[in-house]
Amino acid sequence: MAAAIERTATVVWEGDGATGRGTLNVGSGAVSDLTVTAPSRFESANGNTSPEELVASAHASCYGMALSFALAGEGHPPTRLEVTSTVGLEKEPVGNWFRVAYSHLKLTGTVPGMEVDGFTAAAEVAKANCPISKLMMGNVDMTLDVTFQN
Repeated sequence: MAAAIERTATVVWEGDGATGRGTLNVGSGAVSDLTVTAPSRFESANGNTSPEELVASAHASCYGMALSFALAGEGHPPTRLEVTSTVGLEKEPVGNWFRVAYSHLKLTGTVPGMEVDGFTAAAEVAKANCPISKLMMGNVDMTLDVTFQN
């Protein structure tokens, strides 16, 4: 078996949970000194991010890439795929814990020479098979809204 492809991210948290802040850096250097705070998670972002926003960005980018590969493999490379993931954080019914409850994917695609039914089928297959979807499967409700433009 081939070795796993690994990526890293590091957060340095200073202070308590409510008033402290974390500074996020990713190993590639593509994201550096990104601020993560409790208010950006539970209230307004105010220019900072949250773990859920990062999960949403991972799901949207992974899904878009997976669908692009799948469509090209079927001989229909897309002109444009726009993917938005909305991730929801909900309080658990018992205790003070929270959980990521859902990721709602919204897809708008332009794929010359393809019919809407084929596009929709490919979109569903990509939803089930992108690595971030697989990570969430069984733990998070995933939905997909598809808009096809040609």
